[in-house]
Amino acid sequence: MEGIAGGLGFASAAAAIAATAFAAAWAEYKIGTAAVGAMAEKEELFGKGLILTVIPETIVIFGLVIAILILGKL
Repeated sequence: MEGIAGGLGFASAAAAIAATAFAAAWAEYKIGTAAVGAMAEKEELFGKGLILTVIPETIVIFGLVIAILILGKL
């Protein structure tokens, strides 16, 4: 596809990845800060803190799926 429709399609796919990556980074920052504070008081919370820090990465996977769907329509 050529023209403005193709350009907007590629831009929207890039926006889907970028928005989810920034959202995941912000969530990991907030969760990581709280997890380190909790682990400073109770060391047995390491496993829970690690799992909660990794969960926001699924947001980026959803963004990747949306970007692939958008690019598939072009």
